[in-house]
Amino acid sequence: MYQRELDQRIAQALPKAVLLYGENDYLIDHYLALYKHKLDAYESHLSLYHDAYDFDQARNYLAQSSLFGGINLLIVRHARKIPKKELDTLVALANKNSDNYFLYAYEGSPSDARTLQASFSEKRGGVWVRFFEPNPREGVAILSQKAQQLGMEIDPYALTYLFELLNHNLALCAAELEKLAILPDKITRKEIDRLVYSTAPLAIESMLIDLFGKKPILETLHKLLELGEDEFSILRATQFFVQQIFLFHAHIRLHGHADSKAILGYKLPRQIEEQKASLALKVKSSTLLKIYEHLLSAELRLKQAGNFDRESLLYGMLIGIQIYL
Repeated sequence: MYQRELDQRIAQALPKAVLLYGENDYLIDHYLALYKHKLDAYESHLSLYHDAYDFDQARNYLAQSSLFGGINLLIVRHARKIPKKELDTLVALANKNSDNYFLYAYEGSPSDARTLQASFSEKRGGVWVRFFEPNPREGVAILSQKAQQLGMEIDPYALTYLFELLNHNLALCAAELEKLAILPDKITRKEIDRLVYSTAPLAIESMLIDLFGKKPILETLHKLLELGEDEFSILRATQFFVQQIFLFHAHIRLHGHADSKAILGYKLPRQIEEQKASLALKVKSSTLLKIYEHLLSAELRLKQAGNFDRESLLYGMLIGIQIYL
């Protein structure tokens, strides 16, 4: 089901067992917090996140009655799929006692979550919901509700600007609103520019990963330029990214595996390390050499060009890289 259907169910009664997954971490966090609030289980719930998950502990928690006759709220958050037999047991236990509730926030690939849905079927007394990345209208509406809860005055234009500045990351936007709410006056773009740090570097990295993955990048590039990123900063980020891909490529050829600590001097998050290793494996050494030469030529043209020509040259530079790939 989708978010609207879940809201309708919650308005009637809290579902006993819920699978939450998708591309919107903010909404997943929202519904976990909603259950804690409605059940008054901030102190009494059991959270088992990632490696802390233990089936025996989770089962025993739901199998016993609350010591004080209160609520047993079990929250499991994991990037790996819990075995079906374990899920079926936990869902059954959640439905066995009127005081039991089980929430499973699955952080793996949404496509992989389909096999989990059977354990949360209506027949078994569960529900599942997938959250999607919000479009600008939906994102601003969610942030507007957050601003009202905080009792702050901020106009829709400023909210839209904040949403774009933080690359549509609702969790980051909500955190920044909580900081801005301290200010006594109305929040405008001026305060956001002064106090909010842009996530443009992260957006550039994401764009370059899409570039090497042969995915569309023009919309992201357009947004970056609208947010004030200049052509030279994007060029430098591209050069740095290509250098990293080359280092990953060389290390994998020499050692047969990727180790970001040995390659870069610091450990990348596992997902990012695997992503860059995967990209490096797909690119030939000769192709990387051509891309290096292409970037050097593009840098020279950008330095010689006037302000009005640089944007078109930047587009051409990135499109040229995809041609080589």
